[in-house]
Amino acid sequence: MNDSSMTSSSSASRRYDEALLHIERQENERALELLDGLLHDEPRDARFRYARAMAHIAMGTYRKAGCDLLRTVVLDPVFVPGWSHLGFVQLTLGKEEAALKTLGRALELDPDSAETWCVLGDVQLDLGEYDEALKAFRRALELEPGSPEPHRKMAMYHVSRGDMKALRGEYEQLKTLDADMAAQIGNLFFDEQ
Repeated sequence: MNDSSMTSSSSASRRYDEALLHIERQENERALELLDGLLHDEPRDARFRYARAMAHIAMGTYRKAGCDLLRTVVLDPVFVPGWSHLGFVQLTLGKEEAALKTLGRALELDPDSAETWCVLGDVQLDLGEYDEALKAFRRALELEPGSPEPHRKMAMYHVSRGDMKALRGEYEQLKTLDADMAAQIGNLFFDEQ
C-alpha cells in the first residue's frame, strides 16, 4: 500500500467513525453527509451502506433505509444485522411476508441472534400468529435474559393478549433493565408513577 492510499484509508476511517458518532448523537443529517461522501468514494463498502441505513431508520426514511440495506446484504451476504434490520424495515413498510423471508435468512446465518428473534416476533404479532410470536420472544429471552429488548417485546405481547398478570412480571423485570419503559407501563396499566 502506498502513502496516498494509506492516507485515504485513514481519512475514510476517521470520517466513518465521525459519522457513527453523529448517529449515536442523533445528528443524522450530518452523518448522512459524511456517509454520502464516503459512498461516493467507495460505493461497494457494506459498512458505509449499513451505517447510512441506520441514519435513515433513525430519521424515519424507511424506503431509503431499505435500499441501503438491500445493497448491504448483496455486498455482504453473511452480515446478520443487515438482514435483521432489512426485516424490520420491511415490517415497518407493511411487507410482512417479505420480512418473514428476510428474517428467516438472518436466522439461517445466526440462529442465536436475539435481535432477529425479536423482530420476527413483531412480524408474527402483526400477522396475528400469537403462538409463533410468543415462541420467538421466548427464544430471544433465552438468548439474552438480561437484555431489556426481549422483555419489552414480551411486555408488548402480553398487552396484545390482555394478560395483565404476565405484563406485571415483565414490568417488574423492566424496572431494573429499562426504567423509562417500566414507568410507561406502570403509568398506562398499573396506575403507578
